[in-house]
Amino acid sequence: MDQVTVHLRTTQDPPASSPTLKARRGEGASEGKPSPIQDPFGLVAHPVLDPSAKRAILASWASDACAVESLPNWRKLPETGALVPLDDILDALRALDSDALH
Repeated sequence: MDQVTVHLRTTQDPPASSPTLKARRGEGASEGKPSPIQDPFGLVAHPVLDPSAKRAILASWASDACAVESLPNWRKLPETGALVPLDDILDALRALDSDALH
């Protein structure tokens, strides 16, 4: 299966350490290092990425490129290898769309 790589660009000038597909976690992070996002709603809650970047990442996760061969309703996240239900990804996309309407 081909692996999907998502390149992110911010809509503002990036700081010295530009945002990546990583979020800071209070527990389990060693010495303040960013931890990869492990679930769709973690991505929705990401404080730095804009909604269009979040939408693009979620869409790439929902694509067949991330499908698990023997489990068609599951996706394997490219960066972490975490398995998530496709329904969670679609729910996260709907949550982004809902926020955009309000």
